[in-house]
Amino acid sequence: MQSHNVKSALLLVLALCAGSLAQAQNCGSGGGATVCLTATGASDNIKLSWTVSGAVTGVQVYRDTDSDANGRSRVAVLAASATSYADTTPVVGTPYWYWIKFTTSTGGSSSGAATAVRAGAMRSLTSVQLAAQMSPGWNLGNSLESIGGETAWGNPPANQALFNAVKAAGFKSVRIPVSWSQYADSSFNISASWMARVKEVVDAARAAGLYAVINVHWDGGWQQPTYAQQAAVNARLSKFWTQIGNTFKYYDDYLLFAGTNEVMVTNVYSAPTAENIAVQNSFNQTFVNAARATGGNNSVRHLIVQGYNTNIDYTYATNTVPSDTASKRLMMEVHDYDPYDFTLNTSGAICQWGASATDPAATETWANEAYVDAQFQKMKTRFIDNGVAVILGEYAASLRTECGASATYRKLWDQYLTRSAYLHGLVPMYWDSGSTANHASGLFNRATGAQAYPEIISAIVNAAK
Repeated sequence: MQSHNVKSALLLVLALCAGSLAQAQNCGSGGGATVCLTATGASDNIKLSWTVSGAVTGVQVYRDTDSDANGRSRVAVLAASATSYADTTPVVGTPYWYWIKFTTSTGGSSSGAATAVRAGAMRSLTSVQLAAQMSPGWNLGNSLESIGGETAWGNPPANQALFNAVKAAGFKSVRIPVSWSQYADSSFNISASWMARVKEVVDAARAAGLYAVINVHWDGGWQQPTYAQQAAVNARLSKFWTQIGNTFKYYDDYLLFAGTNEVMVTNVYSAPTAENIAVQNSFNQTFVNAARATGGNNSVRHLIVQGYNTNIDYTYATNTVPSDTASKRLMMEVHDYDPYDFTLNTSGAICQWGASATDPAATETWANEAYVDAQFQKMKTRFIDNGVAVILGEYAASLRTECGASATYRKLWDQYLTRSAYLHGLVPMYWDSGSTANHASGLFNRATGAQAYPEIISAIVNAAK
């Protein structure tokens, strides 16, 4: 093995010095013949081509997922005159090594090994054009981001039946919040088993025909936007996104990366300071730089950055779009749970919402339909009209059975926000917490995919048409 590597290295040096030997490292000789192989990955196959010097009587194509010829498998038997072959069966993103085994009048020999990766297709779509295909979206909330493990917050492991059901219901995209730090060592190297699990979930979403978004979620709250933490946070973000990017670099543009989630100083909900703004914007830039640097399809992948605490007003006023080596491939993300006393405060008395409310004492005096429209118009004017798509990454009103007609207003709120977001060009992505019990926002049975609240699902899906 060592002598073969030395020979390969020497031939590679020669190839750099003489164009006529550019593929010499993939050549093999025997029986008076020499076959030189090249492999090129495309979105639908890996294309092999080879040159033949001398007389050959037969040609076979072999491949493996490593460079060791032992254990390789034959994938085709071709005519002796063949000089090309398209392998349409490789898994996207998996490196493959190929050999041409050829026979002559005196026996059999092989070319050198040529390697390539089948990459997913990246279409010529701007972020705004891609976003137009993603509505409505749905969140796999409280699963892969759960601290303590995927099932620690009460949901079963994500499965293919669930994603199939989400797609069948009419959703077009899924946001998959992910925690990474608890699965990484002290140097922030993510465990192979966790990366494989995230990949498995992404593959299931993609197999269902959904766009998929993965992020670095709350993850324990280490993304503090202060000067004191800036260097450490950026270093960890860069380390994580380098690993994530390398894992998914060959996926097509149905997979999007979102850098962070709800970045804010812990328990400080007031407007960000100049320091907070500068540091949080640096997190967005670090994410974009790290993802792009991994190459492959990530050089033009659609990336999602976030406004401060994903607050619409703060984002509108303070957040800048990072610089990017790709053109028009960035999106901004905000969230909307206004008014809090109706959507999330399950111990309060605010049970109604909107113009049709009948009890003033049970209705919040702000965040009505006009307010919703005005908020989303801000995002359209600030970002979408300037070529940056906007993701409404989370929104939901919790179930409150103790509120009498609460179900009516819950459906109305979900429906109105979905419709307004869609009409203003945002991608609405409903926050499904998993649980379908009171005070939660789950819509599907996470184990089976059965619809727990079909009337709300239908309202959301139809509002985004």
